[in-house]
Amino acid sequence: MTFTTPDFLPALPEMFLLGAACVVLLADLFIPGRNRSVTWLLSLVALAGTAVCVLALEVGEHGVMTFSNTFVLDQLAILMKLAVLGASATVLIYSRHYLAARDLHRGEFYTLTLFSTLGMLVIISAPHLLTLYLGLELMSLCLYALVALNRDSAVGAEAAMKYFVLGAIASGLLLYGMSIVYGVTGSLQLDQIAAFMVAQEERHLGLILALTFIVAGLAFKLGAVPFHMWLPDVYHGAPTPVTLLIGSAPKIAGFALVFRLLVEGMESLYVDWRDIFIVMSVLSLIAGSVVAIAQTNIKRMLAYSTIGHVGFLIMGFIAGSSEGYAAALFYALVYVLMALGAFGMILLLSRKDFEADNLDDFRGLNQRSPWFALVMLLIMFSMAGVPPTIGFHAKLAVLSAVVNAGFLWLAVVGVIAAIVSAFYYLRVVKLMYFDEPQDHAPLSGGVDMKALLSANGIAVLALGLMPGALLGACIAVIP
Repeated sequence: MTFTTPDFLPALPEMFLLGAACVVLLADLFIPGRNRSVTWLLSLVALAGTAVCVLALEVGEHGVMTFSNTFVLDQLAILMKLAVLGASATVLIYSRHYLAARDLHRGEFYTLTLFSTLGMLVIISAPHLLTLYLGLELMSLCLYALVALNRDSAVGAEAAMKYFVLGAIASGLLLYGMSIVYGVTGSLQLDQIAAFMVAQEERHLGLILALTFIVAGLAFKLGAVPFHMWLPDVYHGAPTPVTLLIGSAPKIAGFALVFRLLVEGMESLYVDWRDIFIVMSVLSLIAGSVVAIAQTNIKRMLAYSTIGHVGFLIMGFIAGSSEGYAAALFYALVYVLMALGAFGMILLLSRKDFEADNLDDFRGLNQRSPWFALVMLLIMFSMAGVPPTIGFHAKLAVLSAVVNAGFLWLAVVGVIAAIVSAFYYLRVVKLMYFDEPQDHAPLSGGVDMKALLSANGIAVLALGLMPGALLGACIAVIP
């Protein structure tokens, strides 16, 4: 047997980020607490350098495989990696002042964020079951620890335990399903698994069983009903910067996980996982649009909102076409942009010894800051799917895909859910513009955060006016 040296170049971004994260980890040991901004700056440099590595790579139409076909770099991976890196960098910029005001401005937050981002990049480039699972666990373990970042918070510790225990169960289900697939097909390579299924004259009962476990694990990672029970508690209990991280970049990794596993590896079982996805989509739309109405905590409201958005995201996969997958990717990217803005506004209104996580904390925001009230209005309109914001086009793309696939009734359910969910989004707008402020303190946050948050709000509107570039990019990268 001979060993062939793999091509390391396609994995350059991951290797750079790993090295940079280790440098940040070691450098932080010698940085005094008052100069923790150096760790923050080094982390941003690490993410920026990784993005440069991604942009510097050239791939053909079909991508590049390396490391014995356990790692792939294609156009889809490049787009999603850039989105993940941008979202992670935004999280760091939004979070700095919040963490500093609460004595949470520690190196652990930055290093765990970098390693979690590394796990997402590995998931995105995984054409192999083992690589997928390793990336997933690297991402998840870092997020478990981040939820418990504030060790003095009993609510945070409870949320971390729930997240860890339920996440471990979901990972076990996913791993068990993968082991059955390997036992039946004799391969961990997704393209070989797909070829094995195509060659079968009849659907293999063992693969149907494996699919059940795999879909259950994927549904937990996405937060789809009935595997959503962790989402509201974790969003509420975690420090808001951690909630911001969990609610943004991992959603792109979740799309990659579903796409690699079910579309590239198990598309022959489309009829089977489509039916499961239909049930999850309908239940998620109902739960997300109805239960959120009763919430008075905006983080819990956004958690149930996330469940509803996952219902729309799943619709793209139900369509079972390139149009549907592109629409799902487009929706994932748009949702991340909206989530960053929504949780960024919570961070902006928060200050030392005060958490702006209740709906009433947004009362009269227009009188305190007309500009940021407008930013929040644009984000809420986008989440509700009101034109001309980008959220409207995201919903329209997904609904068009399922209608073209023959699921008109499902599109009707989606429209009804969107109308119902508009109530609690518009309630925030009503509080900002028509109620008297309960708090007259100036908004916190530095110039960097306010500038980026302003750009976040403008992007929601600008992309809504000109959605063609982003949607075209999503269509172009879907094989």
